Amino acid sequence: MLNSWLHLLALAIYLGSLGGLWILILTPLPMIHNQNEQIEFLARSLKVYNPLLIGALGFLVLTGAFQITDLKASYRELFARELGVTLSLKLILSFVIIILSTYQSMGVALRFVRRWESEDSIQFKDIQSVANRLRGSTIILVFLTLITSLVGIRILG
Repeated sequence: MLNSWLHLLALAIYLGSLGGLWILILTPLPMIHNQNEQIEFLARSLKVYNPLLIGALGFLVLTGAFQITDLKASYRELFARELGVTLSLKLILSFVIIILSTYQSMGVALRFVRRWESEDSIQFKDIQSVANRLRGSTIILVFLTLITSLVGIRILG
């Protein structure tokens, strides 16, 4: 039972971090008119966002794995027949979420932060490119996470 609550908490933190990225970082970003302030705001914000997202995702994956282990012990021989297709769909969706979250955090956000920390030249088009990739991946991640959650409810259900 505790594992289910921890899994739900991890899901809430993960979705909250995605929502926070959208509401607290990406929405006010265009309202900052000074390019240097935009760069600093984005880089400092992403330094907090990256560990939160990856940490919540890791905790979500671990608690989910523990839940599957418990389900497998409960269902025994019927596990594959009863949950095989649904579980396979959830695992595929989870894998896509992990890959896309890693791309968003490490491939987009962390690279931008590292450029800022090394005092590389960052142009306005670079800020726009990072913001657009973060927006696009956030929309996809929220959608996939909600679908995966619905599939998970079906498994428990």
